[in-house]
Amino acid sequence: MSVDTPIWQALESRAAVCRQTLNLSQALSSPDRFEHLSLQAPHVLLDCSKSLWDEAVLKDLLQLAKQAGVAQRRDALYAGTVVNETEQRPALHVRLRAPLATQISSPVEEECHTGLHAMLTMAQQVREQARFTDVVHIGIGGSGLGPELVLQALHPWCAGGPRVHVVSNMDGHDLHQALQGLVPERTLFIVASKSWSTAETQRNMASAKAWMCAAGNLHWPDHFVAVSSREDIARQNGFTQTLHIPEGIGGRFSIWSAVGLPVALAVGPEVFKRLLAGAAQMDAHFAQEPLERNAPVWLGLLDVWYGSFLQMPGRCVAPYHHGLRRLPAYLQQLEMESNGKQVRANGQPVGCLTTGMVWGEPGSNGQHAFFQWLHQGTQCIPVEFIAARTAGHDLPEHHEVLLANALAQAQALMQGAKAGEGQLAGHQDFPGNRPSTFMLLDALTPESLGALLALHEHRVFVAGVVWGINSFDQWGVELGKTLARDLRERMSSENLSGLDASTAGLLEYCIR
Repeated sequence: MSVDTPIWQALESRAAVCRQTLNLSQALSSPDRFEHLSLQAPHVLLDCSKSLWDEAVLKDLLQLAKQAGVAQRRDALYAGTVVNETEQRPALHVRLRAPLATQISSPVEEECHTGLHAMLTMAQQVREQARFTDVVHIGIGGSGLGPELVLQALHPWCAGGPRVHVVSNMDGHDLHQALQGLVPERTLFIVASKSWSTAETQRNMASAKAWMCAAGNLHWPDHFVAVSSREDIARQNGFTQTLHIPEGIGGRFSIWSAVGLPVALAVGPEVFKRLLAGAAQMDAHFAQEPLERNAPVWLGLLDVWYGSFLQMPGRCVAPYHHGLRRLPAYLQQLEMESNGKQVRANGQPVGCLTTGMVWGEPGSNGQHAFFQWLHQGTQCIPVEFIAARTAGHDLPEHHEVLLANALAQAQALMQGAKAGEGQLAGHQDFPGNRPSTFMLLDALTPESLGALLALHEHRVFVAGVVWGINSFDQWGVELGKTLARDLRERMSSENLSGLDASTAGLLEYCIR
């Protein structure tokens, strides 16, 4: 969407007025604001009434979305047509969540569902055989963060399956710690790499194979499963158990695919299907609800409003649920890898600020870390609160206090406070008018988790469409990989020629 269009210019004017005159505490003295700026989506109540906008801003943002073609691009995404133009691929994660029909309607459906069916079948067989007590899942990026988040969130459903350990870091400490106490005969490794060339995953895989072979008298391929779009290369390297990922499934959207094998092993195929079903419900909401009452559309437009118009540098994610403790890291990759770009899909400069930093920690831990900065720091950062109405444990007082803290923090950021008599003026003043959104689940279940993750995927897509960004490529990760291969060779040759002074000095110190 060009920054020179009348609607963009109108929103620039609204942003200038909003910064100076919108007082959230005053605005929320009217109950109508909550009614008009909150909505119910599948498994999620979304409250944007404490966000730094009003109905007039939302109306103009919706007009911006229509002019940017959000509905048309959404329909193309769902149809499985090419939406990743730089790599000439569709983005098929939505198709994975479509009902697992017995009748395959297209080659796209066949590719997605055949791999998914094979994964669920393998998970059921491994659970029934009970041969493996431990599973080590090796992957990085979405292939690591997705399984790690979902395994933590669905921990109450993990009875009856093997213990799952996720290894992502190339740092050998990660794999070393995961292997402590494991018995090779009772251990299964999953290696997830769509390209089968990811350096970190290949390094961890080689060390895992060496560990398995060192046990003696074990046929290592019986203890390894490859999950990749390049099954042919995995088989050439000796793998006999392989699962397929379609080329159109990006790593940060891959938890719904065969990459979800460690989750299906831990919770069982039926629970995994419930995760898919919850995501499919949010997919239907995004596809069918008008833009005016569409949760992913609201959130995507809010991200555009904060980033491009109010020029806020990022967003803090504060999940008030222990099961969602890795959600900030998961969303960090999802959003910053998808929309952390400075050119449009056509290669031209965006011309405005795009997605900012995404960061955070679980509440209430964050209250004793960075919430001081959120309340009284010199920068205004939107906060996203995520909580569940009911808990999955039998400690009700804990949950009541937790919910009270989550609601209170959002309230305090909004209303602020002046130092009273006997207090320290300035030190005990809270400026307030600091925005937040609130997502309230009924409970953290497989269905609500699926819906929550799909909500964020679609939100990223909406913002990317408005900015004109291709949200499905990630060329920015390639340069560092190329330079790392060169430096690895120089460590052996000790050739420092042609390097900048800093890199040469550090490398020389490393290889002394």
